Amino acid sequence: MGGCAKAGAANMTAGRLASTIVWIYLSALVTAPLTAWAAMALWFRLPAPEWTRAAAAGVFVIVALATVWALFTRRRWVALSVFALVFGAVVVWWGSLEPPADGDWAPDVARQTTGTLDGDILTLSDVRDFDWVTDNDFSERWSKRSYDLSKLETLDLFLAYWGGPQMAHLIMSFGFDGGEKLSWSVEVRREKTGQFSPIADAFKSHALVYLATSERDSVRLRSNVRGEDVRLYRLRASPEAARTVLLQYVAEANELAERPAFYNSLTTNCTTAVVKLIRAAGGSLPLDWRLIVNGYLPGYLYDRGAVVTTIPLSDLIALARIDERARAADKSPEFSRLIRVGVPSPFDQAKQ
Repeated sequence: MGGCAKAGAANMTAGRLASTIVWIYLSALVTAPLTAWAAMALWFRLPAPEWTRAAAAGVFVIVALATVWALFTRRRWVALSVFALVFGAVVVWWGSLEPPADGDWAPDVARQTTGTLDGDILTLSDVRDFDWVTDNDFSERWSKRSYDLSKLETLDLFLAYWGGPQMAHLIMSFGFDGGEKLSWSVEVRREKTGQFSPIADAFKSHALVYLATSERDSVRLRSNVRGEDVRLYRLRASPEAARTVLLQYVAEANELAERPAFYNSLTTNCTTAVVKLIRAAGGSLPLDWRLIVNGYLPGYLYDRGAVVTTIPLSDLIALARIDERARAADKSPEFSRLIRVGVPSPFDQAKQ
């Protein structure tokens, strides 16, 4: 009997030890990502000199390491309470941050497009149509333009690859009867001294801006001036669907003009904004990793039949590259037509 009791006690002790080890492991596993986020939030956004930001981030890391160490002692609950209190203070501070309504903005993002609709006539203020020579040398043009939505015909998508095959900037372009194009680009609203950083811009570093532009502005800037790999995909979208998405862009732009929002390179960027717009317009876009790693978005669109599917995806991607044609067209008033030569359209496919 005594042996059985001892064995039972030993088993209970072993069970408690195993449970404690698992609990400590899980606590440390949760603490690590929270610490990484809080430290980077303090480093990127604390309104203080660099050394102060580094010190604040370092102090938080020390608190986290002390918490993990204390998990192996009887003071684990005290340590976790302190960590939760400090982390909570960071979260409260983070929630208090508001995007700036005014700033010394870079010229290309100095204005927020807004629009009004009267029947079928859409009037947009602050449409950007810069004549780019280099990123720092350009002729600045903003204008007020009207578009007859009864003449809206097509919806196209541009991907400008700036970070390897995984990441691209997305531009949606609406085509009207007669050849006129209206492009929308969701961008970082940086100040004149600011720089784009995918990491920093996940931590409320810059505001968000919706810009209506000409294709000779936003597309040519990336293909001809910056030398990015730009690809064009003609979408299978009805005029009615294109109209709904366009009006969602206008609604979002008007909202931003009234209530600024932060850009976020993970959750509120050029691709996630488009996904939000299409879903708000009643479209269906199931969650997929390619909506985040947007360089692979063409495969997602191909799988869903949103682009031409009568040729292999690899051929479609090859035909989508417009860089050579864009450089040849350059400042031609026929830029939009010339860059589309040879790019297959689902509507051409339907006519066959």
